[in-house]
Amino acid sequence: MSLTRRLIAAGFTDLEKSSRFLQAPELEGLDEAVLFTGFLQAADPDLALQSLVRLLDRVPELRELVEGGEEASEALFRLLGASEALAEFLMRHPEAADSLRVPLRAEPAEVPGDILRASLLESVKAGTGDAPVAGLTGTEAYVALRARYRKHLLDLAVRDLGAASPADVLPAVGRELADLAGAALEAALAVSRAELAASYSAEDISRVRLAVIAMGKCGARELNYISDVDVIYVMESAGLDETLAAKIGTALAAGISRAINASAPEPALWEVDTNLRPEGKDGPLVRTLDSHLSYYTRWAHTWEFQALLKARAAAGDPDLGRRYEEAVAPLIWSSTEREGFVESVQAMRRRVTDNIPGHEEARQLKLGSGGLRDVEFTVQLLQLVHGRTDETLRVRATTAAIAALSEGGYIGRSDAVDLDAAYRYLRVLEHRIQLVHMRRTHLMPDTEPALRALAKAASGSLAVGRPTAERLTDTWQRTKRLVRRLHESIFYRPLLNTASNLSVDEVKLSPAAAQARLAALGYADPKGAMRHIEALTVGISRRAALQRQLLPVLLGWLADGVDPDAGLLGFRRLSESLGETHWYLGMLRDSSAAGERLCSILSSSRFITDLLEVSPEATAWLATDKDLTPLSFDAQWQEIRSKMSRHPDPRAAMRLVRLIRRREMLRIALADSAGLLTQEEVGRALADADRAAVLGALHVAEGEVFAGEERLTDMLVVAMGRQGGREIGYGSDADVLYVHRAVPGADPGAAQSQAERIVGQLSALLQQPCTPAILAEKVLVLDAGLRPEGRNGPLVRSLGSYREYYSRWSLIWEAQALVRARPMAGSDDLAEDFIDLIDPIRYSAGVSENDIREIRRIKARVENERLPRGADSSRQLKLGRGALSDVEWLVQLLQLEHAGTHPELRTTATLPALDAIAAAGLLPEADTAILREAWLLASRIRSANVIRGGRNPDVLPSSRRELEAVARWCGYGAGQGGVLEENYLRITRRSRAVFERWFYGYNSH
Repeated sequence: MSLTRRLIAAGFTDLEKSSRFLQAPELEGLDEAVLFTGFLQAADPDLALQSLVRLLDRVPELRELVEGGEEASEALFRLLGASEALAEFLMRHPEAADSLRVPLRAEPAEVPGDILRASLLESVKAGTGDAPVAGLTGTEAYVALRARYRKHLLDLAVRDLGAASPADVLPAVGRELADLAGAALEAALAVSRAELAASYSAEDISRVRLAVIAMGKCGARELNYISDVDVIYVMESAGLDETLAAKIGTALAAGISRAINASAPEPALWEVDTNLRPEGKDGPLVRTLDSHLSYYTRWAHTWEFQALLKARAAAGDPDLGRRYEEAVAPLIWSSTEREGFVESVQAMRRRVTDNIPGHEEARQLKLGSGGLRDVEFTVQLLQLVHGRTDETLRVRATTAAIAALSEGGYIGRSDAVDLDAAYRYLRVLEHRIQLVHMRRTHLMPDTEPALRALAKAASGSLAVGRPTAERLTDTWQRTKRLVRRLHESIFYRPLLNTASNLSVDEVKLSPAAAQARLAALGYADPKGAMRHIEALTVGISRRAALQRQLLPVLLGWLADGVDPDAGLLGFRRLSESLGETHWYLGMLRDSSAAGERLCSILSSSRFITDLLEVSPEATAWLATDKDLTPLSFDAQWQEIRSKMSRHPDPRAAMRLVRLIRRREMLRIALADSAGLLTQEEVGRALADADRAAVLGALHVAEGEVFAGEERLTDMLVVAMGRQGGREIGYGSDADVLYVHRAVPGADPGAAQSQAERIVGQLSALLQQPCTPAILAEKVLVLDAGLRPEGRNGPLVRSLGSYREYYSRWSLIWEAQALVRARPMAGSDDLAEDFIDLIDPIRYSAGVSENDIREIRRIKARVENERLPRGADSSRQLKLGRGALSDVEWLVQLLQLEHAGTHPELRTTATLPALDAIAAAGLLPEADTAILREAWLLASRIRSANVIRGGRNPDVLPSSRRELEAVARWCGYGAGQGGVLEENYLRITRRSRAVFERWFYGYNSH
């Protein structure tokens, strides 16, 4: 066989480079067949060959291991093919090569922690008592400590790589790594005591007792090969001034870090991370036990108790460490009762996927969906929820916790087996990736050779053949999917089993345990939630069976919402309405997007939930974006005309018109919730639905009146205000004007009377209750308050009357109101003539200084009189500081001033007018951008207030829960209600400054 073929068969990648290395003088005289037998054992033969050549140059006596054949050289080749960093350690410390002469065992033994402690202390010439003091200090001590640490690390890596099943020995490897880190901390503390002798008396140093509390993976004794070691320092002193004791304690802690990772000829071991201490980086490095307890009792955040779940005395004074563990334990296990626990849990869930760089997301082992953090979050939350009453769950290691949860009946046996296997598999991959360069990384390799090497390293010493990169990637992806499924199954499946009284083979929680789990997930009424779950899943019907299958996922989606209880109740009602409807169950089963959309809506919007309960068939729209596209005005009007032609009874016809409006409002809200519409598109779509309903109502009203008398007049309904600008919100009233014109030959008085009857019928048709009732309808109220003379003037006028009024008595506020006038329903000819009448009024050559002063005076009066007494202007969305009214009044003033000479300003909508104002140079673009942002955000919040079912849509909520609901609707992430509040207050402050500068004339126009 040629050399090239032998290299390929042995798994080499860089054939040219490997061929050159095989010719190195260090390999001269070695049997090539023996070499290749060894390379077959190596995870990365290229790396093993290069490291072997370099190592033989420094440690020639290792030739005898190679020449000794497969059994003698297996440890050497497995190590060199798995860890370049440990090979370099051997080159720096040839005396450590004895570790490679130990025969490998399929089930390696674990080295006890006390032996590691004694060895590390011996390396710095310290005793093994309770407070040992090193005989070495400075760089000499640091090098000795680190070299001894890495010698033990090398021993462990050799045993780990020789194990038949890396997953089986993983817990033991994690324990030994944690014990080794604890031993290093103990030896570093001994060095620190010795170094401190130059500054303090030996008696004073001995009076300061310091305990090193390991946190995180080190605390849980499941440490990685390379990882930051999280610690907390606790001190105690007897008969010593507190200030002096604190100085000595702080110096001892600082000395530990120096010994572990200060610059020295032997590289640093790892970072000693103290950020989990009370107050984090801002808090003192060391505290007394009483100080710790005072902080945890009064000021600690919930996440700090979750971190304490792993706390373990790892070095230093053992009695003080034990007392610390005992003191914090009750605080840990009662943390689920603390205010904010649910929010903290939700924040933990978000941290699983938050802040992952986009280019890393697909390669993450730890973070992201189906990663190690998912497993750890699932297990730790279940421990916190159920460990309050079940002390068997009070264990630190993840694998031990999974076993305890299964034994206690909190997760199913098969789920526990799967979760344990998945966790071990992911951790083995993590260990093997880190071993190569001894760097902290959680990213899967992205090249095929590196993936092949990882597959071989993770497969165990008895595996036959060389695994492929493709098989490794496939197994990893399957494991990620399994972890995500298990996350849902483990959390929610036992709740269903408890509620549904399923087979005894399935795990079932006690009622108290089930309610505790639901409460931890955000359900405020766990008993009620369990009743809903029982109602949905009990029985042997197809619906109950499918609900049992779906609810583990749906309950999680509901818990992600603002109000899981309301969402679950809404889901139950919706499911009961739809019964055995085949498409509903199929949609939930087959379309995760539709199911997630539905759960998000039900748990965040009472408004939409109410509409869905009375129109459950609309749930089908969630399956496709196409069905959520709002119908155009023309399509709605065509449908209304068709229905009216088949239903001659006015009341029946009008009921159908209003049902169509309700249906379209629901469609718009669903599309809005799915992020398919902008705020401008929402306003236009809602305005089209209102217009179609008003036009239908006007036809019905005219039909009723004309049925008993001759038609004497043509009618026109003119939209005003935000309705005129087609920028309304959900359930907004419609500001309108009523215009009529008598037909030729008709008596003007009789025509006026007939117009008044039509208008009266029109309002009644849109507002009065129908039979059967239209449930959950947002009734359309027509408000004619902007008519000439306001509420003192006639409700409807003839076109001639409008002409005379506007020519003789019109006030500037009425011209301002006409800026937004748009024909809505009625005679097209009359609409054209009315527009011809008002255009010269609203789009005149300009306005006088007196008119400008009057507009300013009215605006100031509106702010003073119409804001509720005692209201916070900064939170008022309509009339408040920098909010909708400010933006709209400024825009309308500029339109009154300049639309006569700038035709592009002739629009009824605010945002197009703002764009035209900026394009014409009437305001700086930066100012119009601020006004646009404020207007859009205020409009969005008003819509969100209605959607969530709030009582006052015109106020930015102040409660945390309501702010969270509004923030979600406005596109903010979970837990960002405060961010929305800050943004709104900041943006409207800037908007008000722009408004005052240009509206009140701080700058000349």
